[in-house]
Amino acid sequence: MIDLISQAPIGVFDSGVGGLSVLKAIRQQIPGEPVIYLADQGHVPYGPRPLEQVRAFSQEITRFLLAQGAKLIVVACNTASAAALLHLRKTFPEVPFVGMEPAVKPAAEHTQTGVVGVLATPATFQGALYASVVERFANGVDLIQSTCPGLVAQIERGALDQPETRAILEEALQPMLAKNIDTIVLGCTHYPFVIPLIQEIAGGQVRVIDPAPAVARQVRRLLETRALQIRGSDPVEIKFFTTGPRQLLEALLPKLLGQPGRVQSLHWDESELKLVQTFIP
Repeated sequence: MIDLISQAPIGVFDSGVGGLSVLKAIRQQIPGEPVIYLADQGHVPYGPRPLEQVRAFSQEITRFLLAQGAKLIVVACNTASAAALLHLRKTFPEVPFVGMEPAVKPAAEHTQTGVVGVLATPATFQGALYASVVERFANGVDLIQSTCPGLVAQIERGALDQPETRAILEEALQPMLAKNIDTIVLGCTHYPFVIPLIQEIAGGQVRVIDPAPAVARQVRRLLETRALQIRGSDPVEIKFFTTGPRQLLEALLPKLLGQPGRVQSLHWDESELKLVQTFIP
């Protein structure tokens, strides 16, 4: 019974392509684990949406992933984690969840100037999860926040180094740099895809914290603790789903994930997710 469960996939979801940064880290650490990735691109971005709406999306997406046989759910979206992680754990108490938490703790521990920049969505900043992290770990540290309006949309288009993308980051980072930040926390899973541009603007003296490797380590620990891990090391199948244009996600996979993939389409029927077409090899 345990062996059958261990062969089940990991479910990963995000509002769009941001969670691919987490998926990439998972594949690097535990390549033998099958994965189902769901991008709710029909609703991207989650950041400006009410927390209650994001919570409803997250609950239905979790139901869909569990129906696909997922043994563990990764909420690879900071906004969804802020809005829904506690709710999901209460609603599905038998399911192990791994969520995103802004890396304020390591930033506060390692900053030399005592000034840290945090890039995240409005919903993440408004959520109780962020407030709790700040209260617990940011004592004595000056946190400078920016919501980077429009950055998620640029990354969803694959515009990682375009002039408009640079302008968004310049507007966010220059005031932070003027206040002597030495660390930048990425509080949105989309943002690791523009780390090269962030580092180019901020300079080599500023540390950028990508949360994805730590999340992948937590996934691996949970699988091991619950005897759900697969021992193989050869890369195995990833199934991709999107509620947006299938061709858009397929076009971005080689650029963002480093490998191609075939995507199945889903649509929202009121509050329920339904498969649009059956995957044909």
